[in-house]
Amino acid sequence: MTEMIEAVDKNLLFNVGNVLVIPFWLAMILLPRWAWILRIIRSPWIAAPPALVYAVLVLPQVGGLLGALSNPSLASIAALLGTQAGALIGWVHFLAFDLFVGRWAYLDAIERKIHPLIMAPILFFTFMLGPLGLLLYLVVSRWLLAASRQL
Repeated sequence: MTEMIEAVDKNLLFNVGNVLVIPFWLAMILLPRWAWILRIIRSPWIAAPPALVYAVLVLPQVGGLLGALSNPSLASIAALLGTQAGALIGWVHFLAFDLFVGRWAYLDAIERKIHPLIMAPILFFTFMLGPLGLLLYLVVSRWLLAASRQL
């Protein structure tokens, strides 16, 4: 990637990215109905810190990345992600987007009155396996909606 990413400690940025999101995940899963937690999670800005780390990593090389991503192939994406710098960029991307999706599911579940015990494993899957957690939430929330309409 670029000299900037090579000059920084990738492990440090990896750990910083994790530290920026884990408290929110723990709060949504373990303390879902605390008013203070709900107030914090309602802010879309909780995803801004990992997004900012992502921006710091990507913006200096946006031209090269856009070139590689504008006509992607499996080989070019593998080459892009096949370095520590590329894996770091991908990881921070996952952290920011998964948190935003998890936040949406958490807030939507509160609005739909889905019990926190149902949401805890869904949020865990969203944190660990992003799209799988999202799919699980979509299925469960729609199933609960259909079941409530039949009552």
